[in-house]
Amino acid sequence: MRRPLALAVALCVIGSAVALYAATRPWEEIMTHRIAPFPPYTDITTGNEMFPGLTAIAVVGLAGAGAVLATKAVGRRLVGVLLTLVGLGLVACAVAGIGKGSPTWPVVALLGGLAVVAGGLWVGASGHRWPHMGARYERTESRGRTGSNDAWDALDRGEDPTVR
Repeated sequence: MRRPLALAVALCVIGSAVALYAATRPWEEIMTHRIAPFPPYTDITTGNEMFPGLTAIAVVGLAGAGAVLATKAVGRRLVGVLLTLVGLGLVACAVAGIGKGSPTWPVVALLGGLAVVAGGLWVGASGHRWPHMGARYERTESRGRTGSNDAWDALDRGEDPTVR
């Protein structure tokens, strides 16, 4: 039952990381010819310069992948919805950048965004059935009641627990 969880988290991590890397690559190159003796000038625009929020969206995708591991039930479904929205944001930025210049890096970002969408949909649809972090660190009434608490309870009742 851990394999779907690992695959969904891997989709989100890899997709976000790929989109994050693609955002730092040149998406558009504009060459300006100048009068001699000056050489032509090439202006390079990265994906993040074209879409300033692209890097932030990809980082949210990475954080969301970690949140999948830390949540359970309804919380995990909400994280799945968030990851789907993050992936759609990455896809929208990539699609908007495809016709602007070099098609390579926007397409790479598009593939990363689609991976995050797939992982987010998978988490949202069936993540509530996957295993979650162990409850050994959560306090429960049965686990929290030990012999040392009996002394405090005796003090609450007005008894001296040292006199027995």
